[in-house]
Amino acid sequence: MKALILVGGFGTRLRPLTLSVPKPLVDFANKPMILHQIEALKAIGVNEVVLAINYQPEVMLNFLKEFEAKLGIKITCSQETEPLGTAGPLALARDKLIDASGEPFFVLNSDVISEYPLKEMIEFHKAHGGEASIMVTKVDEPSKYGVVVMEETTGQVERFVEKPKMFVGNKINAGIYLLNPSVLDKIELRPTSIEKEVFPKIAAEKKLYAMVLPGFWMDIGQPKDYISGLTLYLDSLRKKSPSKLASGPHIVGNVIVHETANIGEGCLIGPDVAIGPGCVVESGVRLSRCTVMRGVRIKMHSCISNSIIGWHSTVGQWARVENMTILGEDVHVCDEVYSNGGVVLPHKEIKSNILKPEIVM
Repeated sequence: MKALILVGGFGTRLRPLTLSVPKPLVDFANKPMILHQIEALKAIGVNEVVLAINYQPEVMLNFLKEFEAKLGIKITCSQETEPLGTAGPLALARDKLIDASGEPFFVLNSDVISEYPLKEMIEFHKAHGGEASIMVTKVDEPSKYGVVVMEETTGQVERFVEKPKMFVGNKINAGIYLLNPSVLDKIELRPTSIEKEVFPKIAAEKKLYAMVLPGFWMDIGQPKDYISGLTLYLDSLRKKSPSKLASGPHIVGNVIVHETANIGEGCLIGPDVAIGPGCVVESGVRLSRCTVMRGVRIKMHSCISNSIIGWHSTVGQWARVENMTILGEDVHVCDEVYSNGGVVLPHKEIKSNILKPEIVM
């Protein structure tokens, strides 16, 4: 089987992290976002992944080479010279996706984190005999999204309603699809949207089916959703493989700590924290709802909550970092400095307090 991951744009909503690496390579729970998907695809027998990309393909491919060997999966790029939306890239990668087998292929949005029930999706797809399957997830506020209106028992999709004012349903497109090769005949090589142009056509022919995603789902393309996604992901680990979570008197709730990280005395860590490789957390530090990426040093008695600390940054003694502060790569927060929602670009030193959310250039 094959799969296409829509890597797409510049990751502007996750700046300043995406100023250092393309968005799919930003760490999430101690591994690059895209690796969560590639591992899930590999686990159900996908042997070739095509990355649809228009930005820094060489960075992505160089990075993924080691995983290609490690996972035993072929990873190739299909590069757009102009942004082609969410459907155009499928037409562009047509020759890479179609082979003699006629097997359906997966398409995933690179921002989505979930339990990836891909095996169940294959069974669902075979059972309904239609042309395309989409994964949908239930949301509390459907008016913020495009809603998928479907027949509850069979899953057959009737129509799509963009940001409905009246309640028509609470299921939205989760960005995971399984498509027969014939779907590619419906897509022109131009900037086009799979959600707005391709799927409604297939739905009109009564050949589009939706499966409700079991477990959690989050689009982690922006900081607050990234932190919410981390909470959901760690909660799912607690249920499925609790041995991967850290434990001990200094741990509260769900925390993941890389084995090469070093944590000092008298810390209180959690809930919902990821600490990456090579990090040093000195004594008396308090961490909650945050990600600390590779090579970060957090000095004594500092306190970090609801924030993302980028690679190789330093947080000084008695510093306080909170309220969705995002530190880019190699940012140094001096001792006793307070950051309330500061978004700090890479290679900066912060010597004075950031009292209200702002971007530090």
